[in-house]
Formats: sequence, C-alpha cells, structure tokens
Amino acid sequence: MTESPVGTSQIPAGTPGIPTQQVGIPHRPEPPLWNLDATILLVEDDAGDALLVEEMLADSELDSALTWCKTLGEARTFLRASAAPVCVLLDLHLPDVHGLDAVRQILETDGEAAIVVLTGLEDSGTGLRAVAGGAQDYLVKGRLGPEILARAIRYALQRKEVERAAAALRANQLMAQENARLERGLLPVPLLRDDSFRARARYEPGRVHGLLSGDFYDVVQTADGTVHAVIGDVSGHGAAEAALGVCLRVAWRTAVLCGTSHVEQIALLEEILVAERSDSHVFATVTSLAFPPGRRHVQVLRAGHPGLLLREGTDVTWVEPRGGMALGLLPGVGSWPTVDIPLPPGAGLVLFTDGLFEGRDGPDSRLGEEGLLAMARANGHLPARAFVDALVAGAAEGAAPYGGLADDVAVLHLGWGSEDDEH
Repeated sequence: MTESPVGTSQIPAGTPGIPTQQVGIPHRPEPPLWNLDATILLVEDDAGDALLVEEMLADSELDSALTWCKTLGEARTFLRASAAPVCVLLDLHLPDVHGLDAVRQILETDGEAAIVVLTGLEDSGTGLRAVAGGAQDYLVKGRLGPEILARAIRYALQRKEVERAAAALRANQLMAQENARLERGLLPVPLLRDDSFRARARYEPGRVHGLLSGDFYDVVQTADGTVHAVIGDVSGHGAAEAALGVCLRVAWRTAVLCGTSHVEQIALLEEILVAERSDSHVFATVTSLAFPPGRRHVQVLRAGHPGLLLREGTDVTWVEPRGGMALGLLPGVGSWPTVDIPLPPGAGLVLFTDGLFEGRDGPDSRLGEEGLLAMARANGHLPARAFVDALVAGAAEGAAPYGGLADDVAVLHLGWGSEDDEH
C-alpha cells in the first residue's frame, strides 16, 4: 500500500465522519486484465459512497490503489504532490465547493488529470455540463457497477491521453505555421521589373523539421534598370539567428529601394546586426552584387563570404574577388572594396552559402571548394534551374551516408537574358 499525503488507514464499513484516508484494494490472485499505471483519486465527503466505490473497484478488473479525499482542498493538495497520472472520481457537492466550480478547480490544479464526475439520479444534466466544462465522463451514483466504473475510468484516462495528443498536434501545427511565415520572410520572391534578367534560387534546410537558420538572399531591380542581389549567412542555427537573417534581408531591400550606395548598404547591415544580435559572438557573411543595365560587368562586394561561380557557356570557373571581413567581428573597423568583374554576354553568376560545400563526403573529409567546382563543371551543360538543383542534390547525396547536410544551403543563379536564353 503506497502512502498518501492525506492519510493511510482503511475505511471501516459503516463508519461515518472518518478523516481523509488511503483505501487499499485487496490483491487479486489472478493477473489483472488492466494495470492502469495511474492513481485513482476519489473526492467524496460521504463515507458510505466512498465505501461503495471501494467495493466496486475491488470487484472490477482494475489493479490500482484508491486515495480518498473528503474535500476539494485535500484533493488539490494531493494532486500537487502526485507525479503519476491521476483519474479523479469527483462528487460535485463537497463541503468547500459546490457544482461545476469543482471541475474548474481540479483542472487548474492539474490540467493533466482525467475527471469522472459522480452525480445523483436527478443531476444527469449537470454531468453533461461537467463534460462540456472539461471532465472526461460522468456517472450516476445509483447506477454504478464494477464493470461500468472500471470502463469509465479506463475511457477517461484514454480520452485525456487523446486530448493531450491532440493538443500536442495543434501546438506542432502552430509551430509549422510559424515556420512557414519565417520561411516566407527568408525566401523572398525576386523583385524584377521585366524579364531581361533571370534569377533562380534554391534554399535547402540542413536539419529535418528544424527552424530555418540565418541564411538569407534577395534580388531587387531598381527603376534605373540595375539589378541588386545579396546572399548572406548569420552564424548559428537557432530561431534568433533566423530572425536576424530576416531582419538583415529586409533592411538590405529597404536600403536598395532608398538608393543607398553599395558600401553604405553593408555598413548599415553591420550596424543592424550589432544592434539586434543576441550574442556578441554572432557575425554574418555577405556578398552583395549590382548588375548595371549595360550588362558588361557586375559590381561585387564581399564581407567574409565564400567566392562565386562564373558560368560562360559550358565552362565554370571559381571567382573570388577581393573583400573585407565578416560583419560584426570588429564593428566599425571593417572596410569592403567594390570590385568590377567583366560579364561576358550570356554569362551567369552562382552565389551560395558555405553549407553547399562544407558537408562531409567521406568519414574524414568534406566536399570543399575544389569538390564543388568539380561538380559544377560536370554539370556545366545544364540550364540555370537544373544546374542549381544538381549542385544541391550532389552535395546532399555525398553527405547522406554521414548524416546529411549539417547546415542550411542557399544558392542563387543570376544573369541577364530571358527564359529562352537559358543554356
């Protein structure tokens, strides 16, 4: 017999007015059909009704222990101390509470408890209202039997478990909706004014069911015909870094649309990163591009970000223009030169975050920049969208035997030309 915080003696038959007690159900010689792994708590001020419930449980197939509390206050004390699941057999007419308020107070004390309300013959309507108020079932005292009581307890516990599972599912659905909103913030639709420029983007989360990390990108064409593009990576993989990535992307787009110069854009992003980051060790790498409408060159500004791929026909080369330090490492100290790169007719530039080449391709090796370049050259004949997909698929396939891609991957394929011009 386990000891309860409210008493441990047996109920003597016919003894009125006894103190709160623990009721032990006699051991049954045959194996029990149902071991609830739960505590049954009877909240009832009438000793005769308590004895009746004890006898019915003894004659039922349940193998558990019954704890009897005479007041709601004693029941709440027991629930606060209980670690196991509890099914509460609750009378609604108690010395310290009357009516449906008893259900509310039980749920406030232990929202995980399953509740079976005990009513009189004339109170069936109250029982239904109790179920509507959060109880799992109700029983009429005058119609109790061992089988009915055992079934009600089992079903109440099962219904409570289903409610918990449904609540967890709803919480997961809400989280999925929040993640979808976050994804829409991180993965914008390029803002292009005409079809003279093509932009293909791909984002691949590195963790199944994980929040998107701080990778971000954007493409905006201003009124003068210049196409601006950015790709960046905030260090870390949590929700704070993801939110910071959204913040930096929106700030970059706003700065572009307001006519801020290339260098001023990067300086502004660093100021925002330093102001918004949750940890002083958080930094961000960024590559920002500007494609003037003349189509003969592209202006590149790099802040600690990896190089890029230049596609000309079926040839692919690695380009790594001179750049500056990542944002946030030494706030206010960095400088970022703008470098002009000639852009042959029909050429495309491919930008990416380091998750594309830092995945493992062997027990002690990573794909690396050379491996990525080799893979890009092997797929140089593909059109833009298929080329991007091939890079991501190749990196993921190589990392699959070693746990998959450990980081998020963002890839941008950019260049002048209509859809029909894609090689």
